[in-house]
Amino acid sequence: MHVSHTIASWRDRRNAFSRSVIGFVPTMGALHRGHASLVKRCRRENETVVVSIFVNPSQFNDPKDLDRYPRVLERDLALLDSLGADDVFAPDVLELYPHGYRFRVDQTGPANVMEGAHRPGFLPGVMTIVLKLLNVIRPSRAYFGEKDYQQLRTITEMVEDLFIPTEIIPCPTVREDTGLAESSRNMLLTPAGRLKAASLFRALTASASADDAKAILESEGFAIDYVEEHWGRRFAAVFLEGVRLIDNVPLP
Repeated sequence: MHVSHTIASWRDRRNAFSRSVIGFVPTMGALHRGHASLVKRCRRENETVVVSIFVNPSQFNDPKDLDRYPRVLERDLALLDSLGADDVFAPDVLELYPHGYRFRVDQTGPANVMEGAHRPGFLPGVMTIVLKLLNVIRPSRAYFGEKDYQQLRTITEMVEDLFIPTEIIPCPTVREDTGLAESSRNMLLTPAGRLKAASLFRALTASASADDAKAILESEGFAIDYVEEHWGRRFAAVFLEGVRLIDNVPLP
């Protein structure tokens, strides 16, 4: 497995297998079983597997949240090597934002609900970094998990509207045995908090309505950001032990 830390070094690699079908998994590191499932599917469906590791500052509206985001690069590289990734692109901030955050992608419509409404700047930050990464990596396919469903939907629409020649592949949410969706933020919870966090999935699936799910979560001590229904799915964002957790499930 080869690791590139600069765009120039990656482009040298890219030129070496210019005829290869490249699959791409963009991540912010702190990899878990959900990321592993994306890499495994990418490995099955493509000749070359590229994974990026980059904690993107432009999608954080809270500097403290950015500072505490887990960073475990050596562990991540060992996992990716074991999964059969061919290349890892792990740049620093100046590499991808050499002139700061002066150009950005924005949208109308879905940006005004849920993550767009509760995390100002989040979706433009996501779209901007994904566009940068797709332009650098130039993959045939890119893989995203359905846990971040609004993000997935937004990226899919951006790629279509901007005529980017990359197919966006949605992949099912991977869950722990308790039902808790795999997330890099889970490692910030205490063991007791991790067990309690599984109530989020249960409330979303067992409730008759979004209001009922919200009432259950509030009664169990979660601080609610939102519980809403869109696109045939029920979504929630909550805080537990100061950690923000999101999840979504299809409606019956």
